[in-house]
Amino acid sequence: MVQVFIVLCFFPLLTVFAFDEQKANPVYVISVMKEQTKLGDIVIELFPDKAPLHCANFDSLVAMKFFDGTAFHRIDPTFMIQGGDPNSKDPSKGPETWGFGQPSQKKVPAEFNNYSHVRGTVSAARGEDKNSADSQFFICVKDSEFLDGEYSAFGTVKSGMDIVDAIAESPRDNATERPLKKITMTITKQ
Repeated sequence: MVQVFIVLCFFPLLTVFAFDEQKANPVYVISVMKEQTKLGDIVIELFPDKAPLHCANFDSLVAMKFFDGTAFHRIDPTFMIQGGDPNSKDPSKGPETWGFGQPSQKKVPAEFNNYSHVRGTVSAARGEDKNSADSQFFICVKDSEFLDGEYSAFGTVKSGMDIVDAIAESPRDNATERPLKKITMTITKQ
């Protein structure tokens, strides 16, 4: 009888902890290289409850190693760093094509939410059409609330903002915002 009582007392706690584990947000590691030197890792957490379509798109691209070898092709130290364009890993395409993406890429519709674009926010890059996000994403290096309601925030940096800052401070071509030395990424799911 005492054993049944103990089980009944602890069962609700076990289900609460099991439920919390199931609801854990996905975490990814972005390993960053500048030429042949590892700069370090950026660990990001995604928010499927805020932007389920963008999170699912990001997850599927990571699963097929789509991002591996792509570059952080746009850096603006007053605003953000941007990467994930497939043109940046295609040796037949020059840096002048980076950031333009490929028209055949799957488009993800906007998912504006109440998550503000503060320092460390991970958000979907897009063209003029608010429903044109694809594989490209950016990380805010400064608070950028002017993007709220205009871009789909879908995650945050958990650790590695020092790496984000190092990328943002890299020498760049001011006209194109491209870094002078290629900065690449590999993304894995934890």
